[in-house]
Amino acid sequence: MLVLTMADLGTSKRWVVLFLFLLSQMGHSHDEEDVHTFRYTHDNFSTEVGKRNHFVMFYAPWCGHCQRLGPTWEQLAEISNESDNDIRIAKVDCTTESTLCSEQDVTGYPTLKFYKVGETKGIKFRGTRDLPTLTSFIVDQLGGSSLVEDIVSPPPEAVNGLLELTEDTFEKHVSSGHHFVKFYAPWCGHCQKLAPTWDELANSLRNDDIVSISKIDCTQHRSVCSQFDIKGYPTLLWIEDGKKIDKYTGQRTHEELKAYVSLMLGKTADESNQKNEHTDGVPHAILSLTSDSFKQGIEKGLSFVKFFAPWCGHCKRLAPTWEELGKKFFGNEFVNIVKVDCTLDVSKQLCNEQEVDGFPTLYLYRNGRKVSEYNGSRNLEDLYDFVMNHLKSHDEL
Repeated sequence: MLVLTMADLGTSKRWVVLFLFLLSQMGHSHDEEDVHTFRYTHDNFSTEVGKRNHFVMFYAPWCGHCQRLGPTWEQLAEISNESDNDIRIAKVDCTTESTLCSEQDVTGYPTLKFYKVGETKGIKFRGTRDLPTLTSFIVDQLGGSSLVEDIVSPPPEAVNGLLELTEDTFEKHVSSGHHFVKFYAPWCGHCQKLAPTWDELANSLRNDDIVSISKIDCTQHRSVCSQFDIKGYPTLLWIEDGKKIDKYTGQRTHEELKAYVSLMLGKTADESNQKNEHTDGVPHAILSLTSDSFKQGIEKGLSFVKFFAPWCGHCKRLAPTWEELGKKFFGNEFVNIVKVDCTLDVSKQLCNEQEVDGFPTLYLYRNGRKVSEYNGSRNLEDLYDFVMNHLKSHDEL
């Protein structure tokens, strides 16, 4: 409450008027932003939802996540609500409609629910809150209808083979095929140093229809970078069919990067195979496999496989030794040094099938068949001798 004495009134009158004006503006600013979004209350919710399909945001004005979603939700409403669609975009303020929100089992903000026409029980949205994902969810709920195709951004165009992705184009672009993506920040010195090499890599592969080379600015498109758990710049990820397969950690020269691409595509790159064995970076020396590539990757020769989890302390300690082991067998056509990340969705089934019950687990395969589990010391010499003994015993047969 604002209390003023008679003596104060004369000098404070203009400030009181200004204060009340600002309060009135604060009270209406949120409504003025939602010019395209339908706003429902307990009195009209059931009636309106019964008329057509609805996508509803249950929110609280003070909620930070709600405030960040606001512009995207309004953009979704602008496109959908002003066209002759069978879908309406709406919102309910749970601070004023607590009974309605309780009836709809809203326990956190924002809660997004899709209501099919005539139904009072909504389907909860659980994806990332960006425009392409929201619209894809709507299309799925409507049975694959194309009524919101105009919302999805056009595909990106490559410049000398390099694609610049955004929040609107990323998900659709990487949803199928093979992708090598640079997650970066413009102010990052290492990113600036890598930039011309990354451009060169894209240009050298511009006629390769199997893989795309792209980049995304994490300062502008944070939701994508958050989705892929990007903790530092630059981060280089290999993505297949929308899923992270591997993180590149080798040297950032054009030759090393191109060799890595060849490895991940399963190509026989003569140029890469003629590289000096004494190179410091060994992205090509360790083969990263998943459920989809495992059978083919180990079908010939000896394959020494490390099943691991990135958070595992023993795995972290073994990692540099495993890379050195891969380096020792580089160029040996009869031996593959392999790693499988069991935390990846594309590898979990494989690890279960291979009876991996702890990390790291080291199995040796010959021509695709498991022949031994390694339980010895994890130093380089012992690991190397283990492989060589199996290699020699095979040669003597």
